[in-house]
Amino acid sequence: MSLTRRSALGLMAGAVFAPSIVRAQAFPSKPITLVVPYPAGGPTDAIARFVAQDLSTSIGQNVLVDNRAGASGAVGTRAVAHGAADGYTIIFGNNQTHGNNMFLLKDPGYDAVKDFEPLAGVGAFEHAFVVRNDLPAKNIKELIALAKADPGKLNYGSTGVGSGSHLAMELFMQRTGIKMTHVPFRGAAPLVQEIIGGRIDIANSTLPSVLEQINAGTLRALGLASPERNPRAKDIPTLREQGVSNADADSWAAFFAPAATPAPVLDTLSRAIIASIAKPAITEAILKLGFTLKVRDPAAFRPYHLQEIATWKQIIADAGVKPE
Repeated sequence: MSLTRRSALGLMAGAVFAPSIVRAQAFPSKPITLVVPYPAGGPTDAIARFVAQDLSTSIGQNVLVDNRAGASGAVGTRAVAHGAADGYTIIFGNNQTHGNNMFLLKDPGYDAVKDFEPLAGVGAFEHAFVVRNDLPAKNIKELIALAKADPGKLNYGSTGVGSGSHLAMELFMQRTGIKMTHVPFRGAAPLVQEIIGGRIDIANSTLPSVLEQINAGTLRALGLASPERNPRAKDIPTLREQGVSNADADSWAAFFAPAATPAPVLDTLSRAIIASIAKPAITEAILKLGFTLKVRDPAAFRPYHLQEIATWKQIIADAGVKPE
């Protein structure tokens, strides 16, 4: 039986395109690397590992966490941005890697918006205002009054120039019209010890970094820079409850893939990640860290991402923090 020219061409076309269709349908067909652009052991790393472990079962391929720290998270983020856009290397980023670095680093080596596609927004680490136990202020209003009585006398600590704890306090000072003296530290641990020791007056730290000390009574929490109270710290009132609006400073986190990743692959990854986070065991493990879950699919995350970038760009400019 003979074939017509049209039939023959159709078979040839099918032979050419069939492998690519099979490859798309088979994703994932090998292990996936999930880059965490920070050292192992922190809360960001912990969340990534919770999700990676569950994904390894749900998608039928191992998801391996790769900690690539350095340059405020830019080292690992840059590697993913310029890596293969096939879905086999993704990243768990945050407001620093996919926002503030664009304005705090002279050459981050990537564009946080153009070089990435969001897979899922996960939620945020809230910032808690903590003070040394003998500071006279017992709430946010008293803190503001104390700071205004002698501008610059109170000091506040952060985990470094341009860090979330630094910029969150700059935002608070802008909104309330107060002035305090900045003392940067290299990480949360030494900062917390200096507050406990009474040498630092106040800090606006991520809740997981101070929750243990708050519960132990070695320092006091005055407020939470978030729209709602945290279920793991229900006794800490929000800034809004205490009359301070527009000073929320959550450090959000989200999963991303390189921008050129095929749409079907992005959809597969996004659905799998969101399904993983929704499982009770994963949800509980994340919440225990003091993290607030606010899962957003890609369509919901994109406008939120752009709004956050614009907000912090202005804060950075107003604070006079220069790129390094």
